[in-house]
Amino acid sequence: MSLDDKIRATAKDTEGKLQAAAGELTGDDRLKTEGEAKQLQAKVMGAAGDLKDQVQGAAGAIGDAIKGLGGKGD
Repeated sequence: MSLDDKIRATAKDTEGKLQAAAGELTGDDRLKTEGEAKQLQAKVMGAAGDLKDQVQGAAGAIGDAIKGLGGKGD
């Protein structure tokens, strides 16, 4: 996950926490729910970034393995 992606996810999570807390304090269920939804969105953003990193790592490993096979039998 890139640094920019981490910053965006953290900002979204913080925004959601503040919004949910404001909703809790004021008794505004809609505000609280929207804040909780933003927190969930931040978690999804983080999971997507982690998955992207894993796919890139696997692709690199496959590429390295293929390169390693190129020298066999020469």
